Amino acid sequence: MKTALTIAGTDPSGGAGIQADIKTMTANGVFALTAVTALVAQNTTGVKSIQESTPEFLAQQLDCVFTDIFPDAVKTGMVASVPLIEVIADKLAQYQAKNIVVDPVMVATSGDRLISEDALETLKRRLLPLATVLTPNVPEAEILSGREIRTYDDMVLAGKEIREQFGCAVLCKGGHNVHDANDVLIDRDGSVCFFTSERVDNPNTHGTGCTLSSAIASNLAKGYSLEDSIQRAKQYIFGALSAMLDLGKGSGPMDHMWDLRGRFAGGEV
Repeated sequence: MKTALTIAGTDPSGGAGIQADIKTMTANGVFALTAVTALVAQNTTGVKSIQESTPEFLAQQLDCVFTDIFPDAVKTGMVASVPLIEVIADKLAQYQAKNIVVDPVMVATSGDRLISEDALETLKRRLLPLATVLTPNVPEAEILSGREIRTYDDMVLAGKEIREQFGCAVLCKGGHNVHDANDVLIDRDGSVCFFTSERVDNPNTHGTGCTLSSAIASNLAKGYSLEDSIQRAKQYIFGALSAMLDLGKGSGPMDHMWDLRGRFAGGEV
């Protein structure tokens, strides 16, 4: 069985973070490995409190994974602390990790910034150049490129500037657009590929970014090309949203296990 490592924080409500990553990786046929960056008290209505791992403890978690079950792919989520970003970059470089998907979480759905300027600069200097692919949404792509994005042409230009700056592929996600969920990939060679998708009319979208990046990492781990990995991940997200799970008092989680079949999943005796 192929393996994928998620380096991220927790979500007790199960819709985002490490919990969403584990479900997504399992549903996409790989064995999930984890390194916890922070214990996050959150639910579908928002974040209440965050307690970060120490850099030393995060380093020990990563050592334990890489020296025992070497991951076929790695996904990183929200990391807002300079020391933790440094540890992640050091360990990924030390172990020559492959198929690294970086979800550069910087802006909340509300529009609030989630990362300090110091941490952003460290992220750009240390972690982003190690990535196989970045998966910024429109506000994050605007921050990384310094360019306002209003059209798909803007997304392409922003993606090209980010690729040139960090040397990795860039998937600019269009989920913040109103009428569709189309994305654009600027590959490492500068080629452009559009991914079109019907927008699911579902207000419960908690954890979509975590889920997409984990699904991409899962498919890279299984040996799919980057384009195929993204297409498969988008199909998986579409199914998870279309299942119309409705849990929680806020923007609820998707049904990560919508495609799960079997005697135990179905409740048969």
